[in-house]
Amino acid sequence: MTRLRFKLKDDSKADTQAIETLRGVIQVVNANGQYQVIVGINVIEDVYDEVIKETGAAGLGEVTEDGTPVKHGNVASMLIDLISGIIQPILAVLCAAGMIKGVLTIAVFLGWISATDGIYQVLYAAGDGFFYFLPIILGYTSAKKFGSSEFIGMTLGIALTYPTMVNITSGTALGTVLAGTPFAMSYFTTIFSIPVIMPTSGYTSSVIPIILAVWVASKLERYFRTHFSEYIKFFFVPTCTLVIMVPLTYLVIGPIATFITNLLSLLFNSLYNIPVVGGALGGAILTGFWQVLVIFGFHWSVITLMLINISSNGYDVIMAPYMVCSFAQVFAVLAMLLKTKDEKLKELGWPAFITGFFFGITEPCLYGITLPKKKPFVISCLASVPGGLFIGAMGTKMYEFTGGAFCALPGFVDPSGANGATYVLWVLVGIAISSVISFIWTYATYKDEPVSAKGKSVPVKGEPVSA
Repeated sequence: MTRLRFKLKDDSKADTQAIETLRGVIQVVNANGQYQVIVGINVIEDVYDEVIKETGAAGLGEVTEDGTPVKHGNVASMLIDLISGIIQPILAVLCAAGMIKGVLTIAVFLGWISATDGIYQVLYAAGDGFFYFLPIILGYTSAKKFGSSEFIGMTLGIALTYPTMVNITSGTALGTVLAGTPFAMSYFTTIFSIPVIMPTSGYTSSVIPIILAVWVASKLERYFRTHFSEYIKFFFVPTCTLVIMVPLTYLVIGPIATFITNLLSLLFNSLYNIPVVGGALGGAILTGFWQVLVIFGFHWSVITLMLINISSNGYDVIMAPYMVCSFAQVFAVLAMLLKTKDEKLKELGWPAFITGFFFGITEPCLYGITLPKKKPFVISCLASVPGGLFIGAMGTKMYEFTGGAFCALPGFVDPSGANGATYVLWVLVGIAISSVISFIWTYATYKDEPVSAKGKSVPVKGEPVSA
């Protein structure tokens, strides 16, 4: 943010005294293997560009916070990295907030407390407040991901959740765009006679609008930093960025995001609304490929859509069956542990099983145990399908995202009380189906790899050689 960091072959050749006398240079620091020239936050990007231009040195370009160069692959890998980078930093707190709301829902449902009790209202403020002001939090993480000012990103999120703008949708609509179609969008005010199109609930708890807004704002901010004088850019860059971006978000980005959201919801809901088999088909497809999506990081897009559905509909059916995949994975590992004589596998397997079973964190099972063995991984994917099919066929709804394993169960309790804990029961039945199939199938087919006299694994006749 404030300094150029050089990797010099010979530090003694740098004329530190001369550099420190240059106009604009605040200080020179030689530490941690880096020759650092501090010039300040307002000019750092301009100076960097000029140094690269004048010297022909190879700059690292975009780097992470620890200085590691960011590698950009194809569109798919960039999209995975983007979604992971924005959502993953808040996932733990997101699950915690959802868990608080889920536990409070159960407590009210069982009659332990009332929704008017002080303890309920105070804790609910934390749980529901996180989701309500989610655009502010995503504004921060999105800005970090796009390399722009975090506070500009947060301010854009604040503008989207400002009470006056949220409450404007409770008034009388001035008109509707695309009326009579699945993409109909109402507007309640205008800017220069251009309709300000907003979802009925405003942009509270939304995901896509703020991410798109911060991405565009990051481009605009860089442009202003390049073209404004260093004497005025400190306050003019954020001012001009916000003056342009807030109206642009409401007039263009918000409606585009709303249209995309409506389209995605239409596609998935169309699948689930297929008569008789829709829910079962959707559940089977999701659970069959969920662990593959996790490997490549595509599961973040499903999580994003789930958050959108919960914020707009109050529930989600698309991701409701996902839990069976975690338990199919851990029970495949359990079957291997009960059958193996491999001490190294036991060392790795038992901690992985405990972590996956109690906390829903299956990466140790996935990357450390089943995927390297291949067949148990395939079995866990296939075993997930019957459980997912059942949960989807029963029309199971998830009302909050509260994490994995048993922590996720409160999220299936209907806060209205209409369905009570029925969906929790369907989820448990689905988990039991997939877990039993995965355990029995893996136990019946798993064999330790034979060990040669030199202690190296050798292939069994008729089985492929592991890479």
